[in-house]
Amino acid sequence: MPKFVVGSRKSQLALTQTEWVMKQIQKLCPDVHFELKHIVTKGDRILDVTLSKVGGKGLFVKEIEKALLERDIDFAVHSMKDVPSEIPSGLTIACVPPRADYRDVLLSKNYRSLKDLPEGAVVGTSSLRRQAQLLHVRPDLRIEPLRGNIDTRIRKLEEGRFDAIVLAAAGLERMGWKEEKVTEYLHVDDVLPAVGQGALAIECRSDDEALLELLALIHDEATARVVYAERAFLGELEGSCQVPIAALGESDGDRLTLTGLVATPDGKVIIKDRLSGNDPVELGVKLGQALKQQGADDILQDVKVRLTK
Repeated sequence: MPKFVVGSRKSQLALTQTEWVMKQIQKLCPDVHFELKHIVTKGDRILDVTLSKVGGKGLFVKEIEKALLERDIDFAVHSMKDVPSEIPSGLTIACVPPRADYRDVLLSKNYRSLKDLPEGAVVGTSSLRRQAQLLHVRPDLRIEPLRGNIDTRIRKLEEGRFDAIVLAAAGLERMGWKEEKVTEYLHVDDVLPAVGQGALAIECRSDDEALLELLALIHDEATARVVYAERAFLGELEGSCQVPIAALGESDGDRLTLTGLVATPDGKVIIKDRLSGNDPVELGVKLGQALKQQGADDILQDVKVRLTK
C-alpha cells in the first residue's frame, strides 16, 4: 500500500491544515497511508522580530523545501500566503484545494468593530500590509508588533496587551474558532487580503508523478486560477519579502477580476487598481505593471531600503 511522508510545521494551525489534507485524500483513496514529520522553520524560531526585518514569510517554508529536495519528505502543506512567488527548481505547487474565507478579521475583548476602537487604540499585527490599510482607514491607531502562532496571538489579546488584533479568517475557521473569536469581518474595500490568503498550497517534487496524480484528486481549479493571478501580480512586483502588497482574485466562469494594492507602511499613500481577463498569469502581470506605472515601484523600493537598516 502507498505511503508518503508529509512535512509540517509544529504549530497547531499547520498541523490542523496538514491533517485536513491527509483526510481528504484518504476519503478518496483509503489504502494510502501517511507519516507526519515535524519541521521547525526559521520563522518559528525567530519570534521577537517582525517578519519584514528577517526575510519575510519565506522563512516559514525554506527548511521544508530543503527537506523536499533532499527527499526527507514527500510533500508539504503550506498556507499559500506564506509561499514566495518563486518556487525552487525541482519543486512545484501540485495542488490547491478549495479556498477558505480570504478576509481579515478583527478580534477585540471590549470593542465591537474597527470603527468603535477609541482614538489611539493599540492594535496588534506584524503585517505591513495590514498596518498600512488599517492606518489608511484609522490613522489615529497605534500599531504594535504581534508574532507567534494563532493561539499565542489570541492569548496576548486576552491578557490585555492589545485593544484589538487582526488575523486571517481562514486560520480561525480551520481551527473551529471563528464563531467564538471573531469580532468583525473586515471588508475587502478597507483591508484587501494577502496574496493567496485563505488558500492552501501542497508542494512536492515536480518529478514525483505518482504523487502528482494523487494530489490532483483534491485540486480545485477555480481556486487555483484566482490564486495564480494573485501570485503573478506578486511576482511582477518582486514581492518576495513582506512588503505592503495585497491582492484578491475573483472569478465569474472563465472571466477573472483581480484587485491589487501597494501602500506605504504609514497608510498615507495607497495605489490600488483592478483589471479583468481570462488568463491568470497574464492578468496578474498586467495589473502589476499598471501599479508600477502609478508609482508602486518607488514605494516598494523605499520599504525594502528601510527594512535593511
